[in-house]
Amino acid sequence: MKKIIENESRICFLSLSRNEAFARSAAAAFAAQSDPTVEQIAAIKTAVSEAVTNAIVHGYRNTRGTIEMTLRLYSENRLYISIKDKGRGIPDISQAMQPMFSTAPAEEERSGLGFTVMESFMDKIRVISRTDKGTTVIMEKQLDKR
Repeated sequence: MKKIIENESRICFLSLSRNEAFARSAAAAFAAQSDPTVEQIAAIKTAVSEAVTNAIVHGYRNTRGTIEMTLRLYSENRLYISIKDKGRGIPDISQAMQPMFSTAPAEEERSGLGFTVMESFMDKIRVISRTDKGTTVIMEKQLDKR
């Protein structure tokens, strides 16, 4: 069955820590049109928060760049979220997706659970990355109406 896009939005913002809350709220507001459960909204906000934080902390470490978030609502209440940066990229995606793995310096006390958290809150996650070209995290979730 072919997916039909019911609605779509693209938002571009700077890789500033304060924009993580903006992205999380924007994704929740977009998803709300589908009347999901409170638990689903919380899951979306958490997953977006992790993806955007990864782009800021790892993709643009000590530099500034842009992050593009694409939101789509497909027929049958399927939510698609893409978080894209043009930062450092991930040399080994499978390693980066292992729980507790982090490239952050030890003094930053990062848990290395970003991808694990995203996977636990979303139905599907895909990561595309090229070293020095950037990373795209694509997440999908089937939304149920309350």
